[in-house]
Amino acid sequence: MLGLGPSELVVILLLVVLIFGATKIPQLGRGLGEGISNFKRGLREGNEGGTPEAPPPPSSKSA
Repeated sequence: MLGLGPSELVVILLLVVLIFGATKIPQLGRGLGEGISNFKRGLREGNEGGTPEAPPPPSSKSA
């Protein structure tokens, strides 16, 4: 996976802790999880409706 070893992952984790702080990480994870679940729910709801019905063609009335 992109050539990332354990030492690189530890450095990235330390940077995240330094930038956001240890107390904000659970909130970030929760927000990310909610975002993913909302995205999946939206995909499911979009597929349940099937294909949307086409609007009726405009009527051309001659006067």
